[in-house]
Amino acid sequence: MIRITELQLPLDHPAEALRTAIVKRLKIKDADLLNFTVFKRSYDARKKNSEITFVYIIDLQANNEEKILGRFADDKNIRPAPDTNYYPVAEAPADLNERPIVIGFGPCGLFAALTLAQMGFKPIVLERGKDVRRRTKDTWALWRNKVLTPESNVQFGEGGAGLFSDGKLYSQIKDPKFYGRKVMYEFVRAGAPEEIMYVSKPHIGTFRLTGVVAAMREEIKSLGGEVRFESKVTDFVIENGRIEGVTLADGETLRSRYVVLALGHSSRDTFRKLHERGVYVEAKPFAVGFRIEHPQSLIDHARLGKYAGHPELGAADYKVVYHAKNGRAVYSFCMCPGGTVVAATSEPNRVVTNGMSQYSRNERNANAGIVVGINPEEDFPGGPLAGVELQEKLESHAFELGGRDYCAPGQLVGDFIRGKASTEFGEVEPSYKPGVLLGDLASSLPDYVIEAIREALPEFGKQIRGFDRNDAILTGIETRTSSPVRITREHESLQSLNTRGLYPAGEGAGYAGGILSAGVDGIKVAEAVAKAMLADLQG
Repeated sequence: MIRITELQLPLDHPAEALRTAIVKRLKIKDADLLNFTVFKRSYDARKKNSEITFVYIIDLQANNEEKILGRFADDKNIRPAPDTNYYPVAEAPADLNERPIVIGFGPCGLFAALTLAQMGFKPIVLERGKDVRRRTKDTWALWRNKVLTPESNVQFGEGGAGLFSDGKLYSQIKDPKFYGRKVMYEFVRAGAPEEIMYVSKPHIGTFRLTGVVAAMREEIKSLGGEVRFESKVTDFVIENGRIEGVTLADGETLRSRYVVLALGHSSRDTFRKLHERGVYVEAKPFAVGFRIEHPQSLIDHARLGKYAGHPELGAADYKVVYHAKNGRAVYSFCMCPGGTVVAATSEPNRVVTNGMSQYSRNERNANAGIVVGINPEEDFPGGPLAGVELQEKLESHAFELGGRDYCAPGQLVGDFIRGKASTEFGEVEPSYKPGVLLGDLASSLPDYVIEAIREALPEFGKQIRGFDRNDAILTGIETRTSSPVRITREHESLQSLNTRGLYPAGEGAGYAGGILSAGVDGIKVAEAVAKAMLADLQG
């Protein structure tokens, strides 16, 4: 196969124009182009007020491919296409008695379990929360009625924290083996739209993702796997430096020498238990800040110019970064076009925000986290769990500022910059449910974070006109941008540094950030588990 990169076409080109452009680019006859697929499609909006173009990466088959490649030997945009297929690394023997355990059923646990099941290892999945249908009902109870279910919410339950998000499926991780393609392929096979295989910033959206995740669960079960909901792991059986099993909240102990820790970034009680049991855990950097909301139309016009609202482009997104004078990096995080700010706490008497979009991305506001990076050495020195303790302290204070009923504290951007408490909303209406209580956010985060964000917002306004408009809304607080700990693992075996058979994985272990990278890490760890199980069987 041949790959063409940087193939540009006008925004409104007809479908047949793509084939014509390929033939023209390769200087071949139409009959010699046997077939082609779009590997990736993005758009170039740098000239948004003159012309926006689609930019394609095309994989194709043609007659006389060696001759074509030879003719374009000096053209870096015409090369042999890489093999992006996934090949299983192992196959379980039919008489295998031991079963691996996967703790957590977010994106990482989902793909770890699915990959193990597809290789015949029949994993047992233990998820502390509920299935997607019941979990969704519990999550809406917090948003609508201020009723929190601690084990079933935005953080815990089938699908993990990524379920109530934009369903973003892009990442900047290095992926030489194209595991990301397997993640996309499995999502499509389970009902996600086929376009996620090629659009530059694919997303599924929360409501679609729920059905996809449920379908993947059923495949795991059909392959001999087991998925247990409301099965919280409360302890670990570790003997002579090796995992031997886990204990559940109901007292049951499951024995296994192969355990995948796909916990997610909010499993604070499990982090504490692992640390208590001597598993190597260390503090890691993360970020804290606020959610900011603007009218989506403002972002569309700032990013797309005269093409704002074009059906082929959809709701525009953005990415901004600024280095403040106090040395802090301020940046946008988890931008949700046409979405809502959501209540994301998993613990009583705490307030946490996150962002979410549906597939259509047609809500009135755009939102994103505006966050500041913090690190253990400088900002929360202490033990491995010092970052967890900082998050808890900040979230408890946010609960107080919001009125002690899961409403979130908020402030208009103009007032925040001036250091003045807000008393009434402008044209921008906050989307956070249960509600936003206006006031002064200055005490909600450390002083150096407030200082850096105040300095950054006017600078972001220079990059995106209107970003610092007076009545844009800041909603507090965003603290769970990533895990505050790393459950450190060996580079080659992917096992815990000091607990053999224990495989830390995904966001909670500090090895992923987002659905795609978590899914990729789940595949990698599943492969490591499968290889280890076969090696141990062979003696």
